[in-house]
Amino acid sequence: MTEPLEQRLEKAMAELRSAQEAVERTERELRQASFAVLSSDRAVRVTVGAQGALTGIDFLEHKYRDMSPQELAASVLEAANAAQQKMNRHVMKAMTPFTEPSSEVPELKGFELDWERIFGPGVLEKDDEDTARADGPAPGWRDALDEDGED
Repeated sequence: MTEPLEQRLEKAMAELRSAQEAVERTERELRQASFAVLSSDRAVRVTVGAQGALTGIDFLEHKYRDMSPQELAASVLEAANAAQQKMNRHVMKAMTPFTEPSSEVPELKGFELDWERIFGPGVLEKDDEDTARADGPAPGWRDALDEDGED
């Protein structure tokens, strides 16, 4: 049997409210996010904030004293790029559920994002941490989004 239009509209509105609340929670979480990465030579740790901007650079164990300016610059850039890539992937993972169609209301298709255009092609490559966490639990806000639609 087909649901009456009024019920379908109510269900769609409830799903939309749940999605809006989940987006707000996700935005709050993303504003607080940061990632720190060590350079491969372990001379530098770079921290980036929510929008990928550098928020900290630590020179570790005085290794910088024995490095040429070019070596030190390369270590900083390596760690900064890796930290920004981690932040980009984190944002992508957090926003992906909103790109998927609604299971409750098929008319709500989700939205399309071109991650490569936004972050560059490297964001789609898997890193070791992505593989290690691929089977981990779903984020709590996603569970809340799924539960909000159930009554």
